[in-house]
Amino acid sequence: MSTESEPQAPAPDVPESPAAQAPAGPPMTRNIQEIPVSNRVLHDILRGSAVNTVLAVLLALIVGGVLIALTNAEVQAAAGYFFARPLDTLAAVWAAVAGGYGALFSGSIINFSAPDFATAIKPLGNTIGFAVPLIAAGLGIAVAFRVGLFNIGARGQMLIACAAAALVTFQLNLPALIQVPLTLIVGIAAGALWGGLVGLLKARTGAHEVILTIMLNYVAFYLISWMVRVPELLQKPGQIQPISRPTPVNGQLPKLPGLDQLDWGFVIVIVATLFVWWLVERSSLGFRMRAVGENPHAARAAGISVPRVYIYAMLFSGGLAGMAGMFQIQSTITSGFDGNIDAGIGFTAITVALLGRSRAWGTFWAGLLFGALKAGSFPMQALQSIPVDIVLVVQSLIVLFIAAPPLIRTIFFLPKTDSERSARSRARAARRAERHIDPSDSKAAAA
Repeated sequence: MSTESEPQAPAPDVPESPAAQAPAGPPMTRNIQEIPVSNRVLHDILRGSAVNTVLAVLLALIVGGVLIALTNAEVQAAAGYFFARPLDTLAAVWAAVAGGYGALFSGSIINFSAPDFATAIKPLGNTIGFAVPLIAAGLGIAVAFRVGLFNIGARGQMLIACAAAALVTFQLNLPALIQVPLTLIVGIAAGALWGGLVGLLKARTGAHEVILTIMLNYVAFYLISWMVRVPELLQKPGQIQPISRPTPVNGQLPKLPGLDQLDWGFVIVIVATLFVWWLVERSSLGFRMRAVGENPHAARAAGISVPRVYIYAMLFSGGLAGMAGMFQIQSTITSGFDGNIDAGIGFTAITVALLGRSRAWGTFWAGLLFGALKAGSFPMQALQSIPVDIVLVVQSLIVLFIAAPPLIRTIFFLPKTDSERSARSRARAARRAERHIDPSDSKAAAA
C-alpha cells in the first residue's frame, strides 16, 4: 500500500456570493437604522430630565424679574443716584419684583387677603379655566411629538371642530344630557378628521407635516371667517357682524356640584390625560407609535406600518385639539365665535407639550403652569402696572431654554450627558479625519 496521498481533483469553480463580492465597507443596515433629523431633534429636546425643566422655568422667571425691574418707574428713578445710595435701588428692585410675582401668585393660586374662603380660591378656578383647553391641545401636540411629527395645526383643528359643532348641534335643541356630549363628540371627530388629513397626505405622498398643518391653519381660518358672514351657515341671525350663533344653554358644559368656578371640562381633561397616558405608554399601538418616533426606518424593518401609525397619530392629535376647541365654545366663550376663537391656544400648546416633555402628566402640569401665568398676568397689570407682555416673554423664554438643554447645563454648571460627550468625541474624530491626523499621534492630535 502506498503511503502517498492520492491526488485530488480540483474543486469546481463556484461563483462567489454577492456578499462576498461586495467591497468591504459599512453594513447596509446602517442606512436602515439612521434616525431622521426631525426625530433626533425631538428626541434630544424631550429626553431631558425634570431637573432641566425646573431650571428652565426658574431661569425664565429670573429673566422675567429682570425685565420687571428694568421697566419699573421707581427702579429707574432710584437708579439715577445709584452710586450715592445703592441700597435704595436694590430696595426698589426687590419691591418691584416681589410685588409683581406676588400679584401673579394671588391672581392665579390663592388670594390671602380675600374676606372668605370661596373668594380666596377663586383665582385657582380661573387658572384651571385657562388651563383646560391648553392641556387638551397640548396632549394632542404631545401625541404627535412622540411619533416624531410636528403638529403646528392645532389652531386649524380647533377652528374646524368649532364650525362643525355649530353647524351640526347648535340648532338641535336637545336635552342637555344629550346635546352636551353630542356637541363634544362632533367637535372631536371634526378635529380628528382635519388632523387625519395631514397624516394621510404625509403617509401617501411624503409631504412634510409642518407645511401641511401651517397651510391648513390658513384654510381653516379663512373658511370660518367666511362662514360667520353667511346667515345660512354660521352667522348669528339678525346680526351684520361676522360672528356665529351663541352656544345654546343646553350645549354648554355644566358646572361641577358645589364649585361655581369649575365645570365638567376639568373632569373631561383629566380623563383625556389618563387616556393619552394609557395609549402612549401601555397600549400596543402606543408601543408602535414610540418605535416610529425613535426611528421610523428601524420600525419599518421590524414590520411596523409607519404610514398607518402616522395617520393614527394625527387622528388622535387632531381629535384632542378639537376637544380644546369644544372647551372654548362650550365653556369659555359661549356668546358666539369667529376665526379667532382659538385665542392663541393652538400655538401655546406647543410650548405646553415641550415643557411637559410630551408625557401625558407632564403636559397636564405644564398646562396648569401656563394657565396660572395667564390668570396671574391680569392682576400683575392691574395692581403693579406690569405689562402683560412680560408674561409672554417668560413663556417664550421657557420654550427657548427647554429646547436648549446644553444651555441650561452650561449656565448652572451641570455635568454633560453621555450623548453630548459622545457627540463631542465624534466631532473631534471627524476633524482629525479631515486633517488626516493619526489619532495615535498625541502630538499631532494636540496640534
